[in-house]
Amino acid sequence: SAGGYTTLCALTFTDVFAAGASYYGVADAETLATDTHKFESRYLDGLIGPYPEARALYRQRSPVDYTDRLSCPVILFQGLEDKIVPPSQAEAMVEAMRAKGLPFAYLAYEGEQHGFRRAENIRRSLEAELYFYGRVFGFEPADSIEPVDIENM
Repeated sequence: SAGGYTTLCALTFTDVFAAGASYYGVADAETLATDTHKFESRYLDGLIGPYPEARALYRQRSPVDYTDRLSCPVILFQGLEDKIVPPSQAEAMVEAMRAKGLPFAYLAYEGEQHGFRRAENIRRSLEAELYFYGRVFGFEPADSIEPVDIENM
């Protein structure tokens, strides 16, 4: 989640990257503050500020609100049973990128939570990421890899 959030922030708030991959990343900090499970519900208070008092800061640090600054392809990976970073986080980013016409891929995994556990899903996500980068940067992976649907590319 922190790595996915860092990726989305780096891609949204800078223009130094040509592509990125987000694994179960936070796209909307404010929504996460209200939608995550009880154990994580106050986690962002120490990183951003107490919610709802620091609501404006939560909005400023939510990549989904700044997709107008995003200019590169993104692939998102999400476990559909994730209670820490719910699928709605990735889905919000997907809808924002779709509306802007940006190239993206979204792979959602049934039965997976926060962090993939099944070997076949770990393998598929890594192969999908390699395939995605191959398409973005114009190279052919050495092994045969199942294609990934990349919208707007």
